[in-house]
Amino acid sequence: MAMEESLNVFGEPLLPCSEDPVTGFFRDGCCNTSAEDLGSHTVCVEMSQEFLEYSRFRGNDLSTPAPQFGFPGLQPGDRWCLCAARWLEAHEQNMAPRVFLQRTHQKALDTVPLSVLRRFAADLN
Repeated sequence: MAMEESLNVFGEPLLPCSEDPVTGFFRDGCCNTSAEDLGSHTVCVEMSQEFLEYSRFRGNDLSTPAPQFGFPGLQPGDRWCLCAARWLEAHEQNMAPRVFLQRTHQKALDTVPLSVLRRFAADLN
């Protein structure tokens, strides 16, 4: 798997999203991506209870541990590399979690405009 260049939405070096729990398509703590990452796990978010409930309702339970996959289950406040399309879907339903732009891969911009992501920025103030 060839990893795409590790740049954030500003074209700067991509910062880690989370190492506890370890996130990312490559489980390297960053929202790195490649052609094999069909879900585009590129948006670094801070989980909220509302989003976790929304995601479970949509068929992706992120709060229940799945030890067989090394997945601890997520809690409000955890950071996680979320699929860009799922983030956009949540945004359209007024359920989008906050985003860390310096930790979000530039590939996310193929799905979500930067102007929309900026409105949810947790790291710009």
